[in-house]
Amino acid sequence: MEAVYLEEMLIGSGYVLRVPLRDLLIRIAKTYDSKLGTSNEVPAQVLLREVKDLTDLPLPVDFVASGHGGQGTAASTPWIGVFDPEINKEPQEGLYLAYIFDAQLTSVTLTLQQGVTKLSEEYTPAKLRRELQGRVKHLRAGMQPELARQWRYVPVFGSKQDRPRAYEAGSVAARRYEIASLPAEKVLTEDLQVAALLLRDAAASQRIWLQRPESDEPFVYVNEGHGPVADPLDGFHPNDSSDYYVHIKGGTHRRERWHEELIKDFGLHVITCGYTPITQGMYPRDLVLRRPLAEGHRAWLVEGKVVKKGNATKAVREAVGQLLEYSYYWHEKLGEPKPHLIALFTEDVGHYAQYLEDHGIASIWRTGDEDWAGSPLAASWDLTAGA
Repeated sequence: MEAVYLEEMLIGSGYVLRVPLRDLLIRIAKTYDSKLGTSNEVPAQVLLREVKDLTDLPLPVDFVASGHGGQGTAASTPWIGVFDPEINKEPQEGLYLAYIFDAQLTSVTLTLQQGVTKLSEEYTPAKLRRELQGRVKHLRAGMQPELARQWRYVPVFGSKQDRPRAYEAGSVAARRYEIASLPAEKVLTEDLQVAALLLRDAAASQRIWLQRPESDEPFVYVNEGHGPVADPLDGFHPNDSSDYYVHIKGGTHRRERWHEELIKDFGLHVITCGYTPITQGMYPRDLVLRRPLAEGHRAWLVEGKVVKKGNATKAVREAVGQLLEYSYYWHEKLGEPKPHLIALFTEDVGHYAQYLEDHGIASIWRTGDEDWAGSPLAASWDLTAGA
């Protein structure tokens, strides 16, 4: 049997409880029984209530934890919530982390959860699950792609009750552990730190997608024919990036929509940087970015170019000409502040990055399928980490 200990240290007039995370999870799995109810005579329920006082849990800095075994009726899937107070303090709504045990108490899943209590007042159970699942794809778009792939597990808690099924649907990212082979404390700690990063990424997406700006927020769209939108994807409709065919003399030829894919991927990237990408109503401009509280309500004008066969000259020339033209006719002549200018490329443009920088144009380019690099000006706008 695993060594499980719970040390109580008397400090002042109260107790400070100390227990490692691994031992806590094992202890709950081995002692919890929903048939025993929620009274203070049930040891597992007492332990869950004492989670908030545990001092040895390897929580990220400033995070807090609390245990939950049900109110009145014992939960079929007990859980421990882990909260970043700057994001959310309660599980009723918003985003938080949770260790949720399955109904058989044979596994526990560390999951990035959407609060379901408030939403359950608006939706039937089936519609609630669909709503939660629909939000997952938006929240995941804000995460680091490689980490998001590593945390794609979809929880199954083995309960037919509405709440555990809502937890399954509301999971944005997750990692499952078998109680019989629970990892070492160090591994659990590292996973929790990663989950905290995913939580903050998803919260950034949530602030943009799911929360409408306050009425007094000094963030307006100028000459765009609409006000702020709750979902940055409302105005982001890049063209289809699949291959397409054109008919020219000599037959039908296939062309790849590298340009559209570039715009689409960069648009999803900028959401994680706090921007709202807009393509709808922007033609002939490729992409316009907005940011709450931007100085002078200035927009960011993006022109994307495919660098063909490593020859950046043509792509850079076209980007400069179009950026200056669109800035003048579609912003300045319409009474808007002159936008910030961004030339976006499919690959590194070498010495042209400095040329563009000297002309007040930031350059950004792909460094891989999911990564972006750029000039100092781009980095100063938090759009890249720099070249």
